Amino acid sequence: MFLLSALPVYAGAPLDTIQTNVNKVLEVLRDPKLKGESAKGIKKEKLEAIYEQMFDEVELAMRTLGGNWTKLNPAQQKEFIQLYRQILEKAYIDKILSYTNEKIVFSKESMLSNTQAEVQTNVITSSKKIPIFYRVILKNGTWKVYDVVIENVSLVQNYRSQFNSILAKNTPDQLLEILRKKVKGQ
Repeated sequence: MFLLSALPVYAGAPLDTIQTNVNKVLEVLRDPKLKGESAKGIKKEKLEAIYEQMFDEVELAMRTLGGNWTKLNPAQQKEFIQLYRQILEKAYIDKILSYTNEKIVFSKESMLSNTQAEVQTNVITSSKKIPIFYRVILKNGTWKVYDVVIENVSLVQNYRSQFNSILAKNTPDQLLEILRKKVKGQ
């Protein structure tokens, strides 16, 4: 009963937050002044600023490493967060920049707890509907993304299996070195 009475306080806030941030991304992608290769750098900078507002990088990193998070010292954790962000950017920026006016439908939000929710969206292309779920957490009065599930594939779980596999055979320093090389494109 207590949980039910607390939920309406946040009703709509997770969905509104995601919708606001996604719409900011769409504004950048649709901006006619930012068309062409010459504007790609400016577009990326604007998208990075939105990413910083939208995502909880520490939560994302912690959940991705799971139990291995505590094997990294604070300096290693800080570097991991930075490298992970760069890896995600390399993996997804071209997909984001290739946006061509697909329709985005904000379907619903589901409260998972008082401080966690999932927001369901769909990207509608000419040939299919792509479900995207944003998992968000409430911290300091702000909803931030800690995981994205695209077509039933969780960003956190996907990278967790990769990083856990590396850490099963390597030290945290070796993991960071592997990630540094990946960021440099080696």
